[in-house]
Amino acid sequence: MAEEIILLDYWASMFGMRTRIALEEKGVKYEYREEDLSNKSTLLLEMNPIHKKIPVLIHKGKPICESIIQVQYIDELWPDTNPILPSDPYQRAQVRFWADYIDKKTYVPCKALWSETGEKQEAAKMEFIEVLKVKTLDSELGDNPFFGGNEFGHVDISIIGFYSWFRMYEEVANLSIVAKFPKLISWAQRSLKRESVAKALPDSDEVLKSVSDHRKIVLGID
Repeated sequence: MAEEIILLDYWASMFGMRTRIALEEKGVKYEYREEDLSNKSTLLLEMNPIHKKIPVLIHKGKPICESIIQVQYIDELWPDTNPILPSDPYQRAQVRFWADYIDKKTYVPCKALWSETGEKQEAAKMEFIEVLKVKTLDSELGDNPFFGGNEFGHVDISIIGFYSWFRMYEEVANLSIVAKFPKLISWAQRSLKRESVAKALPDSDEVLKSVSDHRKIVLGID
């Protein structure tokens, strides 16, 4: 089945990490192709002509774009192994809500945290804290080991990739996530004990170095 499934991705993408985790959770073998985001492959541009972004999951020659959609697609294809979404329709709707919330609320501030300085970076810090704080994700987690209660699931997969970027946010944007959100940090450390997560998440030091180099060379920011 490896020749039927291709993932076009970038190693540090917290969105691509979702798809990698989902595939690992299901025990599905696939071909990973690293993309150069400054020189995107012809295949990527053909498979995702609308957004021209990673990750792109190619199954039997057909593309599935957007990581949240990919995770749901993978769960529907292999429903019997480590279910990612709950079977109850209401619970499924709830986890889809939170996955959508994470997608809509995190991309812009997270990019600004490392690509901006001054007032724009400060505004991004406040926006990202709003996403994480008590009335939102921190509250949704509550005292449960995972967002799905006792089971690792869709919401966990949707946000765990950001954990590998937390150190970079602290160093580059002076955003102390560890001190502000100990409950979320404990959840992330539990999640990392899963083989699928440990394999998908890159080393935080590597993310920090890559972003720091990009800021200096491409953006001209120290």
